Amino acid sequence: MNPFLTPPQQDRLVLASRSPRRIEILRGLGFTFDVDPAPEHLEEENSHDDPFAVAEMLAVRKCEHVAGRRGSDRVIGADTIVVVDGHVLNKPRDDDEARAFVERLAGRTHTVVTGVAVRDRGRTRSGNERTQVTFRSLSVDDIARYVSTGEGRDKAGSYAAQGLGAGLIRRIDGCFFNVVGLPVSLLLDLMQQG
Repeated sequence: MNPFLTPPQQDRLVLASRSPRRIEILRGLGFTFDVDPAPEHLEEENSHDDPFAVAEMLAVRKCEHVAGRRGSDRVIGADTIVVVDGHVLNKPRDDDEARAFVERLAGRTHTVVTGVAVRDRGRTRSGNERTQVTFRSLSVDDIARYVSTGEGRDKAGSYAAQGLGAGLIRRIDGCFFNVVGLPVSLLLDLMQQG
């Protein structure tokens, strides 16, 4: 039971994601929920003029796709991207791309954007959270060692702030949970609007 929501809003939820990080965050908040991930091809269709709008657009798309299967259930969709120099870094295709991503982020500040969507009673509410993350300066060997762990293979920008990737980071300005993949405050705000 989540103490931040009124009882009518504590109905069973559906998470439209298989992300272990999102599952862990929701469980930590005391929610009981089903996991019913949206198809991966929805994540691949991410062209948009505004790179900062991509995550929210994908979160809505995932949420509404799963809601179409689930009927009246309350569905949460989320998507996280990394933006640097106006370019979106999604999940790397392979270790070579992972290495290129981490090299590009080394010694610099980038923006992590997570879009969140909540659908219930035929209505979708959405928003996005932005957090600035600054990486330490990293040597070629530092980058190679990190990439070889495989930790960043399924993560936007190719790193995990809650794992070994914490050693890449000098500072985080904003919501840490956003960097992990589910900004808690934004999620609760959207759920309370229902």
